[in-house]
Amino acid sequence: MTRQIPSPALSQPFDQDFFNDPYPVYARLRAQGPAHRVALPDGSAAWLVTREREVRAALTDLRLSVNKAHSTTGYQGFALPAALDRNLLNIDPDDHLRLRRLVSKGFTPRQVERLRERVAAAAEDLADHLAALGQADLVSEFANPLPLVVIGDLLDVPPADRRPFSEWVSAMFAPQHPGHTAESIDRIHHFLLDLIATRRAHPGDDLLSALIDARDDGDRLSEDELVSLAFLILMAGSENAQHLISSGLLALLRHPEQLALLRSRPDLMPGAVEEILRFAHPNQMAIRRFPTEPIEIGGVPIPCGETVLLCLASANRDPDRYGEPDRFDIRRADVAHLALGHGLHYCLGAALARLEIGTALATLLRRFPNVQLAVPADSLEWRASFRSHALRQLPVRVG
Repeated sequence: MTRQIPSPALSQPFDQDFFNDPYPVYARLRAQGPAHRVALPDGSAAWLVTREREVRAALTDLRLSVNKAHSTTGYQGFALPAALDRNLLNIDPDDHLRLRRLVSKGFTPRQVERLRERVAAAAEDLADHLAALGQADLVSEFANPLPLVVIGDLLDVPPADRRPFSEWVSAMFAPQHPGHTAESIDRIHHFLLDLIATRRAHPGDDLLSALIDARDDGDRLSEDELVSLAFLILMAGSENAQHLISSGLLALLRHPEQLALLRSRPDLMPGAVEEILRFAHPNQMAIRRFPTEPIEIGGVPIPCGETVLLCLASANRDPDRYGEPDRFDIRRADVAHLALGHGLHYCLGAALARLEIGTALATLLRRFPNVQLAVPADSLEWRASFRSHALRQLPVRVG
């Protein structure tokens, strides 16, 4: 007879204090153990892995599937139409490796470099807008629109369609009423279908055309794979970059000695970007995983099919891995963080993300030598999300 191991009591760490500052909660959980059974805000249970060693190892453990079909608890998560759900975040090898080989042909250094001048020009235009305002919310007036301009160029969205496209994306991430998310997803889905059909008939020098043309020994992406990957590029390429720009500037403003150093040494920007990724990445968790068999993580038994969340933000502040992990240091030597993932699911758009963040911050610091917060730092509001530690607004004075 198989011995049943009783589930431990549920911890409930996700309260308002957590939303405002999750790092003390992570520190407490790390000190208590490597994995914890927690109650998510919707009431469901999950296992939260908090220590860097265990998180890094789990990211490459093939027994941990990203496919929701392996859930034994009825996990739903962010519900998408079937045609959008077949993307790199939801499939395991060997299908993942097949798609990754094809998609990587659209993320070549040439494709990313092609966007460098456009990213810089868009940042300058938005900086002009900020300068005219004098005081503004950096999130809505600079950080949010910049990545959407880049994604618009990346997918070659016609200029006339960019405003509604941008509005649908914003509504998807910040719905104004129940059902708004599903409505926005439906509109984006049909928009991408039409865009793919247009690009197939009239290919150009853009990522979507490259994905349509990508082949590997005669293999190519199906229609559903194309549209789901375009949707993933849209989601991952807009939201994370938006939050990183505002969180990155806030980190610098809260550490004036580091800000002064970066102003005097612009060549330190690549290191500053890496430290921002480690210290202030908004994405708290890797994509959820489900054990395909009973496993142990750091000696903690986890049953088959239960939801496992690998906490990247906690791992990146683990004192057993990083010296003084709560210190923001743009000259930090150890930059092997997990903010962009590790192993099979390492972010394909990492080079583009680094380009956007570095260009955005360099533009802001060069154009606005006296930029400062327009409100006390402790009055800033954060989104009530356990997945994304992101600012609602960042009021700044640039004059």
